[in-house]
Amino acid sequence: MLFNFSNFSDDFVPVVISSDNDAQAYLKHLHLQAAFPLFWALCGRYVLGHEAMRRMGTANVLIAGMRGLGVEIAKNVILSGVKSVTVQDEGLAEWMDFSSQFFLLASHLGQNRAMSSLSQLSALNPHVHVSAHTGPLKETLLQQFQVVVLTDSSLDDQKRFGTFCHSNGIKLIVADTKGLCGQLFCDFGEDFEVLDTDGETPASAMIDHITKADPGVVTCIEQRHGFVDGSTVSLSEVCGMTKLNSYGPVDIKVLGPDSFSICDTSSFSEYEKGGVATEVKNTKILKFKPLDEALVDPELLVMTDYGKMTKHQTLHLAFQALHGFVKRVGRLPKPRSQLDAELLVAMVTELNKVSQLDQLDEGVVQSLSFTACGDLAPVNAFIGGLAAQEVLKACTGKFTPLQQWLYFDALECLPEDGGEGEQLTESTCSPRGSRYDGQTAVFGSGFQERLGEQKYFLVGAGAIGCELLKNFALIGLGAGEGGHITVTDMDSIERSNLNRQFLFRSQDIGVREKQKSEVAAQAVRVMNPNMNITAHQNRLDPDSEQVYGHTFFMGLDGVAAALDNVEARVYLDGRCVQHQRPMLEGGTLGSKGHTLVVVPHLTESYGPAKTGSQNAIPLCTLKNFPHRIEHTLQVRDAAGFLERTLGRGEAEALEVLGCVWGGVGGQRPQGWEDCVGWARRQWETLYNNDIAQLLHCFPSDQLTSSGLPFWSGAKRCPHPLTFDPNNTTHMDYVVAAANLYGQIYGIVGTRDCSAIRSILERVHIPAFTPKSSVKIHLTDKEMEEERESGNLDTGRLEELQKKLSSPPVNSAVLQMHPIDFEKDDDSNFHMDYIVAASNLRAENYDIPTADRHKSKLIAGRIIPAIATTTAAVAGLMCVELYKLVQSHRKISSYRSGYINLAVQYCVLSEPLGPHLLQIKPNRTLGLVLGHGLGGLGGCPMMR
Repeated sequence: MLFNFSNFSDDFVPVVISSDNDAQAYLKHLHLQAAFPLFWALCGRYVLGHEAMRRMGTANVLIAGMRGLGVEIAKNVILSGVKSVTVQDEGLAEWMDFSSQFFLLASHLGQNRAMSSLSQLSALNPHVHVSAHTGPLKETLLQQFQVVVLTDSSLDDQKRFGTFCHSNGIKLIVADTKGLCGQLFCDFGEDFEVLDTDGETPASAMIDHITKADPGVVTCIEQRHGFVDGSTVSLSEVCGMTKLNSYGPVDIKVLGPDSFSICDTSSFSEYEKGGVATEVKNTKILKFKPLDEALVDPELLVMTDYGKMTKHQTLHLAFQALHGFVKRVGRLPKPRSQLDAELLVAMVTELNKVSQLDQLDEGVVQSLSFTACGDLAPVNAFIGGLAAQEVLKACTGKFTPLQQWLYFDALECLPEDGGEGEQLTESTCSPRGSRYDGQTAVFGSGFQERLGEQKYFLVGAGAIGCELLKNFALIGLGAGEGGHITVTDMDSIERSNLNRQFLFRSQDIGVREKQKSEVAAQAVRVMNPNMNITAHQNRLDPDSEQVYGHTFFMGLDGVAAALDNVEARVYLDGRCVQHQRPMLEGGTLGSKGHTLVVVPHLTESYGPAKTGSQNAIPLCTLKNFPHRIEHTLQVRDAAGFLERTLGRGEAEALEVLGCVWGGVGGQRPQGWEDCVGWARRQWETLYNNDIAQLLHCFPSDQLTSSGLPFWSGAKRCPHPLTFDPNNTTHMDYVVAAANLYGQIYGIVGTRDCSAIRSILERVHIPAFTPKSSVKIHLTDKEMEEERESGNLDTGRLEELQKKLSSPPVNSAVLQMHPIDFEKDDDSNFHMDYIVAASNLRAENYDIPTADRHKSKLIAGRIIPAIATTTAAVAGLMCVELYKLVQSHRKISSYRSGYINLAVQYCVLSEPLGPHLLQIKPNRTLGLVLGHGLGGLGGCPMMR
């Protein structure tokens, strides 16, 4: 069965019921709405798992403070799907909030921030109860929640509520941002159970041999087993030394990349063959200190940038001093005020008499004072993403929480010494009653004008793309005179987008004219009415160069890549290098993310795609020798079907194209019974006859030329299946295959198993006799050699190609309908077929089967994404954008980012420099370069 991976959405909307047909359409609409809670759970389950999602669905969360950081955390938590979120804020909206609070409108000025944000927050996820509290924080309020998040709070409140939460088993998270600096703290109590420390799929390895010894040594077939010292594994499918199969989890010691030791096996039977070692995830108990004790423990500081260790140790004191400054003066330090900075430095110096840091960075304290009034969307996005992930950890016990302090700074965004731009003073950084006041406080009014004049190209309006557009609107990128944003994305909005692409809503689904790029552009125009933005629906590839050609790229100031595949990234990177334009690039995989900034002549580019893949599965493994469930779930794109079929060799091409021609001609089904008969015969061919043929060529007792068993190691000996109409999986295959086959020909099918069983009683199954002439390739190399030998019937192959490329005379009657693969529609038989087909093949080879959830993850090629990671990655990308707009020329000013929120791993480092091309003096080469490029000076990329 071939599927085309061009996704589509259901296009049913509420209708006026005036007929039976209308009623049926409306019932389908209601069914889709009722499916949304399950859909939201599935989206999170790809990353968090079943148990974590269950726990999250019972959690009540309080988020205090609805400035930019608070609303960022609330947005991410609501999208993730907890039971309820209460947002608290006593304050009123002011212009300073608009630089990062994306749910405030001009009409909200002077109104309560929590109430003003409530409707927008509620719309993010209709299955999370969202409420607002406009009164002060009190202990009686905190008692109602399992998790409490404090933002924009005083140190006194943090200590007071921290003590209360610690004593009452309430998880506490404190998050704060001041200008270009951020702070995060977690206290999850005395005994916090972590169910899964990293969220990684348990490692497994196939066993080649086990010694009888104390301890026994296990050697694996794979070159790398993936275990680490102290791992716990369970052993199964071991032949001979069978006691290990029921021994239970055993701790291991790694001896090498392909071996490890286990328990004492000296008294066990001799090992014969087979076996799988699978990692067992163990729970872990963590202890946290309350905030007042953690403040004075320097060992609890987690680094995010190892080049800034001294800075972050200083920031730990500086944030405390900042609270003292506000308590004494009644306000934050004024932007660029030298007097305020001197006072803050003195207060930090006083605190250090107790802490006694080896090195106090007074420059960091001064910069914090100069910028503390600022409120920046990218910094809030990054800290807000991290903080929201800690909320999910607190609710679920999934992933390792932060222990306990984390600091972040992007002070290198400030103007470089001798750099371009205006001189920053109290006057240039003072508020102007503008939506950008929070940003002007850090960078000055001149920089704001420069941001507005930028022309940027955003490729992709998915998860990261939505977050980038939000940040662009808040910082005013392209929102001034002459500025402009062009965004392109060819996809429409699907249900699976809603848990992380927060600019889209459920009402956008299924309306085909509502493309991602257009809806996203409309959403950010609401956030900032001054946005100059144009939405395209073009794929970025050589075919679109007539739109995105030389003139287009030369008119840009920069490019942002929010793409979901390497090939597109490589292509865009090449275009940026060609036109010497900077590029911001970021990507996510579940809780992991990366960012890269490409600056012409200063940093390395994204670079070409790596040839080959370590994860590529040999075709022979897929066809004849699968040993993992992933090998039974390799769904292929039907695009380029003929070219790819011919590329697999003439033998397979003859077989496949012969079947296709039969489906067009004499074997075309005439009705539903023919579809059922075809499905039943397909079942017999795939799960009985093909396996019988394989065993005829390679019997179960076959030996290799070395005298070793052929069916050993990674080669699992299969067995044919016997069709049983009472077996659920057998019938699931027939029902799904028959219905899909019927859809191709416009024949209406049914799910009625009793009716299908009646048809099956009349289906004739031809007898099968294995053939000795059939050759089965053991390796892809053998297949390649046969392809090159040219020993097959090329005339018949050419005849089939010609027939299939020429439409028949009665083509209207013989019309066939391609099926577009859609994993999220449970009524279309697509996943029914894939789950049944893959599990039957797994049963052939005694491979553990996969449930529908896991099958959808593998077959749908789903790259798990969550709102927390995408927000953090987009925040880091826009931090680098600040530097690009200021034309920073020091490579030390830029940062590449690598994060894993599952284990709170965050490393920011200086990017690598460009690859330099050295050319030795050569007269002939010199003449060519001189005439062709105007000398080396004509090629700016050469050095």
